[in-house]
Amino acid sequence: MKTTRTETDSMGPLEVPADALYGAQTQRAVDNFTISGQTMPVSFIKALILIKAAAARTHISLGTLPENVGEAIVNAADTLLETPELMQHFPVDVYQTGSGTSSNMNANEVLATMASATLGETVSPNDQVNLGQSSNDVIPSAIHVSAAMVLDQALLPALSHLSSVLSHKGEQLNGMIKTGRTHLMDAMPVQMTQVLDGWACQIDQNREQLIALQPLLHTLAQGGTAVGTGVNAPAGFPALFCEQLSAATGITFQPARSYFAHMGSQDIAVALSGQLKTLAVSLMKIANDLRWMNSGPLAGLAEIELEALQPGSSIMPGKVNPVIPEAVTMVAARVMGNDTSITVAGQSGNFELNVMLPLIAHCLLDSLQILAQACTALADKAIASFKVNQHQLEKALNRNPILVTALNPVIGYMKAAEIAKKACQQQRPIIDVALEETDLDRATLTALLDPEKLTRGQ
Repeated sequence: MKTTRTETDSMGPLEVPADALYGAQTQRAVDNFTISGQTMPVSFIKALILIKAAAARTHISLGTLPENVGEAIVNAADTLLETPELMQHFPVDVYQTGSGTSSNMNANEVLATMASATLGETVSPNDQVNLGQSSNDVIPSAIHVSAAMVLDQALLPALSHLSSVLSHKGEQLNGMIKTGRTHLMDAMPVQMTQVLDGWACQIDQNREQLIALQPLLHTLAQGGTAVGTGVNAPAGFPALFCEQLSAATGITFQPARSYFAHMGSQDIAVALSGQLKTLAVSLMKIANDLRWMNSGPLAGLAEIELEALQPGSSIMPGKVNPVIPEAVTMVAARVMGNDTSITVAGQSGNFELNVMLPLIAHCLLDSLQILAQACTALADKAIASFKVNQHQLEKALNRNPILVTALNPVIGYMKAAEIAKKACQQQRPIIDVALEETDLDRATLTALLDPEKLTRGQ
């Protein structure tokens, strides 16, 4: 039997584990929401703690909270942020009350317990830690703050790294030419550099779009309190709060233009998720291209050889699979699913409050985190280390009947189609068949059908 202590909230007394830093309201949430066993993301909890510390510093400056109490709350927040094992005191399930009130009170209670221990007097979770705040502005703000921090510190650097690795690999493969493909069928030749540059451009475009969303993400609901009117928040609180939080995080936050928009909707989170889905689509394309190019080694394209990272089969010896691209495609699928959840949750802004905030936080932060990790893995364990099978590229290129496209302006489409069909049927190079079927000499045909020249258009 675990030892307990009695805590009391507005609903009465309740037994709480003796060693828990939280109180009765958190315990009620633990008892009520035995749903998934998944707790709120650590990055979200840290954002909550940063918000509480910034609020305490703001109240000290405004003279609305005794300095010793405010400093005790700030010190407790610092201790929580510096001590990973203390995250165990945030046990509330993701699937809780839609406002995230349970998580807000969880943070309030833990900070109050720690601050009380420091001061030797009782610090109130509601009247002091939560002073001038409401779950209804704290939780939307925590979504923005946590997402902004993960985006800035993890995903954007990972995208920059992936783009850099793609560009560098493209430079290394300069001069290598492969058969292009449309509809998975042979098409005109392309340079490997062009392929890698295309992928890098996709990543750069995604990064630019995410950066474009940052100014909106950096606007906060904090100060709107219960319904957006700012009731019980002291004059000057929102702007000073954002200054304090900006100093603590290194990200410039600002009060929302409309608290009603930030609390009654989650449009900015939905927009961010939509862009993360676009990134997932880009990564799915790149990963699948790698899988196709790596297919074989005998019965597939075998244009490249991805780094061998682990045995590929428990029954087929020697088999090696494209494990990193496969992992990336699964990440992409998860992000697309998260976006659907966020889209549905974003519609649940009923009057002055969205009531699926914890789900939005969970899915959004999951997408940000796994995309950052996937981009790094793709860069370091797939792109940077794959080898090109030059012999296979040249073999396919020399027998590609679609090269005849280059003769269209000289002999016409119909004659070129006839030559292509004959070359394909007889399994012969286009140049040999064209030499027989046209009055062009070999030197002229060699110049017209030069694959490297064809990758440069006109």
